[in-house]
Amino acid sequence: MAPIPGSGLAKGLAVTLRTMTKKTVTEQYPDTQPDLPPRTRGVIGLFEENCTVCMLCARECPDWCIYIDSHKETVPAATPGGRERSRNVLDRFAIDFSLCMYCGICIEVCPFDALFWSPEFEYAETDIRDLTHERDKLREWMWTVPAPPALDPGAEEPKEIAAARKTAEKLATTQPQPTTQPQPTDPTGSNPEPPTEPPAGPTAPEGDAP
Repeated sequence: MAPIPGSGLAKGLAVTLRTMTKKTVTEQYPDTQPDLPPRTRGVIGLFEENCTVCMLCARECPDWCIYIDSHKETVPAATPGGRERSRNVLDRFAIDFSLCMYCGICIEVCPFDALFWSPEFEYAETDIRDLTHERDKLREWMWTVPAPPALDPGAEEPKEIAAARKTAEKLATTQPQPTTQPQPTDPTGSNPEPPTEPPAGPTAPEGDAP
């Protein structure tokens, strides 16, 4: 059967008419900000206080876009006769987002929770060199990191919290309970009255008495 002339045009116009009658889903960005999911991979934030300069993130990064510099400092002994210890002090922590592939490996391998995902994505630059964010800039992204989702009420208690709770309960049971001294009671059942002291004042000598 030969096709009807103009049937293809009619089908195309029908699709156009159906689309015109539907509600549009286009978001007018940047006038309207998109509603992103909480786990969006936008930019990486650094919580500097948790960083121990272990270099795991820099070694595991497949793009080698993480730059870390540090030095060692000597910590004096905490007790007399103790041994001095050394610790790493962070000097530089930078991420080159022009090389980053947003795989999230650095965040997953960090053993001390120093790196977090932020849903912010508006950090385009006209100069590619400005896409290297130093630690001060990475620290500012921490303010945009969303709070973690609430735990499922039926989920198993985390091992860390369970261990801390058991330790606290064990210490509470091993500590001696304070004992109170019993108060003396009157055998007759009535409370004894406190002794009264004589009024203070000058007394006459025995020889001067009339």
